[in-house]
Amino acid sequence: MATWPCAFEEGGNVRAQERKWNVAAAVVDPTHQYLGLIDAPPADGDSSPMERRPRRARVADVLVSVVDDDESVRESLPDLIREFGYAARAFSSAREYLSSDSVGQTKCLILDIFMPGMTGIDLQRELKARGQQIPIIFMTASKNETLRPQLLKEGAVECLFKPFSDSALLAALRDALRTEENI
Repeated sequence: MATWPCAFEEGGNVRAQERKWNVAAAVVDPTHQYLGLIDAPPADGDSSPMERRPRRARVADVLVSVVDDDESVRESLPDLIREFGYAARAFSSAREYLSSDSVGQTKCLILDIFMPGMTGIDLQRELKARGQQIPIIFMTASKNETLRPQLLKEGAVECLFKPFSDSALLAALRDALRTEENI
């Protein structure tokens, strides 16, 4: 059981209060707009206007996959992606990703460019050869500015240079998911 601040309208007056809700989590989209509560009947059995509101599709159903050989990136980046409201999975190599069941579920792929074995660019080419059109955001610690135009020309949505800001990643994710909807 969790306590969430709520606002209710009664006769034109807005009343704020905290209520106890049986919830697993609040669902918020990347622009921090409230989407609803998961399993959210009020604990006291009282109904509220919030419950009667139609719910939009959950952003948490959108899978963003991260492929990077750096363990610290694999641990931290999915957490940030989840903070934005998306589902996230991390893979240590392109081969691990390709052998997973996530390929068909991924709506956006965040790839390191330079990895041992199959590089991010190799993975992009392999996905194209398989007919998988997944929007890709590349990331790299290399400061080679000639990479970005090449990658964008090859179909990447964005190329972020590490370290990048949360807002840069969120903007790239929004662009990628907009692209994915139009495929």
